[in-house]
Amino acid sequence: MRIQHLSRDARQNILEDLLKRSPNQYPEYEKAVAEILEHVRKERDKALFEYTERFDKAQIDAETIRVTEEEIDEAYRLVPPELLEIIRKALHNIEDYHKKQKQYSWFDSKPDGTILGQKVTPLWRVGVYVPGGKAAYPSSVLMNIVPAKVAGVEEIIMVTPPGRDGKVTPNTLVAAKEAGATAIYKVGGAQAIGALAYGTESIPKVDKIVGPGNIYVALAKKAVYGHVSIDAVAGPSEILVIADETANPRYVAADLLSQAEHDELASAILVTTSETLAQAVSEQTDAFIEELSRGEIIRKSLDHYGYILVADTMDEAIEIANEIASEHLEIQTANPYDVMTKIRNAGAIFIGEYSSEPLGDYFAGPNHVLPTNGTARFFSPLSVDDFIKKSSIIAYSREALECIHEEIEQFAAAEHLTAHANSIKVRFE
Repeated sequence: MRIQHLSRDARQNILEDLLKRSPNQYPEYEKAVAEILEHVRKERDKALFEYTERFDKAQIDAETIRVTEEEIDEAYRLVPPELLEIIRKALHNIEDYHKKQKQYSWFDSKPDGTILGQKVTPLWRVGVYVPGGKAAYPSSVLMNIVPAKVAGVEEIIMVTPPGRDGKVTPNTLVAAKEAGATAIYKVGGAQAIGALAYGTESIPKVDKIVGPGNIYVALAKKAVYGHVSIDAVAGPSEILVIADETANPRYVAADLLSQAEHDELASAILVTTSETLAQAVSEQTDAFIEELSRGEIIRKSLDHYGYILVADTMDEAIEIANEIASEHLEIQTANPYDVMTKIRNAGAIFIGEYSSEPLGDYFAGPNHVLPTNGTARFFSPLSVDDFIKKSSIIAYSREALECIHEEIEQFAAAEHLTAHANSIKVRFE
């Protein structure tokens, strides 16, 4: 990996390079996505069947688009019992964590008859997009469905592209069933997002769409926002490690590569105050690449978006970490909790040398659907909050309103909204 001193110019160049990875930087795909969405909006199921045959080389129709209970039973027979047990343990941890995020309605009443409050209501129907083919991630199935289930969503509609045989990967089906999906449909890509946003004869329109996908899926979610809500427009994966001279270079190198293997656009950055550690991590990453199955992808990722930055002070390292606002941030320093208190921008923070990023991906419980491309400056991880909405509650008695009605009328008059003022005034004529 390239080693650079953390200068002002280096900082600016890195931030500009990372922004190039955003889905918003690929306008050449937008026209194709718009055409697919319009076709789905007009032709509905017919368009889904055509695109599935064209892109996934699978034939589906109104009878086979929805996964049957028989197909789910078959999936359970094909998934190794030990993997099923691991899925269930992970599910328990994820569910337990998200239950602590639940919000409840509240009401505040006063003696004068004033009642103010907030009513919390789960969304009725949500759509979960799950990638298919080689990118089959049952962990993402759990992370997207469980918080919706905990929030109290009644209908959780999952869509995922089928293989050439018209079937869905068994691991994905089993994870969906365990997590609580109420229906699963064999359709992927931008056409699946269109189906969830507009509704078709087979797939009902949803209130919100969540879940990761390729550039077409990301841009389709962006395009339908407003027709439905979405979680975010996700970009490529990324990790940033803050480390000092006490860090183990093998651990740091292994953690950087755990994200670089996702795809060629993934970003892996080490910021350290130790020249010695920087050199050792660089050498160790080269050694690991020779051993790992996705070595070619990792090398291209590191060549484009991999950096080892040497900072003069820990405060400087923390400053660049806050500027980058990484999806995953690991802290491997002598005083990691002290560093953590100074972190303002990160999707998930992993503290200490035994809290590597894959722990969060699979098992710990916090959600692994995280803000990318610097959006951790203003976005949060997927949570129960993403699957609820809030309504304000206002109730006044005549006595409570009488004390303030003239003030409200004056406020309305100052804005030249006489009908507003009149709505209050008529109650006291």
